Amino acid sequence: MSGPEYLASMEGSVHQQSRSKWSRFLSSSIGRKYLSGVTGVALVLFLIVHLLGNLTLFLPDDGQAFNAYAYKLHSLGPLVIILEIGLLLIILSHALVGVLIWIRKRQARPEAYKKYKTVGGASKQTFSSKSMILTGVVMAIFLVVHVGAFRFGLGAAEYASVSVDGHDARDVFSLVRDAFQIEGIVIFYLAVVSLVVFHLRHGIWSALQSLAAMRPKASPLIYSLAFVFAVLLGLGFFALPVYLYFAH
Repeated sequence: MSGPEYLASMEGSVHQQSRSKWSRFLSSSIGRKYLSGVTGVALVLFLIVHLLGNLTLFLPDDGQAFNAYAYKLHSLGPLVIILEIGLLLIILSHALVGVLIWIRKRQARPEAYKKYKTVGGASKQTFSSKSMILTGVVMAIFLVVHVGAFRFGLGAAEYASVSVDGHDARDVFSLVRDAFQIEGIVIFYLAVVSLVVFHLRHGIWSALQSLAAMRPKASPLIYSLAFVFAVLLGLGFFALPVYLYFAH
């Protein structure tokens, strides 16, 4: 074998071994938890940014700030599409890994969960932890439908004549305002936000544990802080539809 052929063969072998290690890592219990933690943290960051942008809905300016925020976001062009595809992949990856982790736990413990009693403690077996699969799946479906509806679906015709910095833009504020005049949408939205709080309460602590981002002694404190953070984030999302429903 000549020199170039030998080097190519060695390079291919190294690449295959590296790929094999990465595949084994993702298919392992540790790898799945790590991926769940990374995607979970990414989704929490998305929720924070999303809430900060939505807080402009509280400004008494007939939605000008919110429409400007939406316009600047969508004016990023292809970058927005890349971000949206990335968000979709993160949501689907997080949901899929969560389902796989749940299935493996069920296989490891075939007895019904009602036979397993706990009071929390180090394992953090609470209603939040036991309902992660349910709240996670509902959240994943809601995020995809919610982002897709407001991005591509509802009111494309009647909400397309607002001016932002001299440019024609979609009147997203009126779209959101009118949507939250419907009691059924408000109730459904608040119900999903409640599930978000339950999911984040355990999810944030679990993600940090999976990523080895906290010391064991700090676990109780982090769990409490995660609960406080989840409640505050939930209150922020709670306030938006309630305010728009009663203020308009």
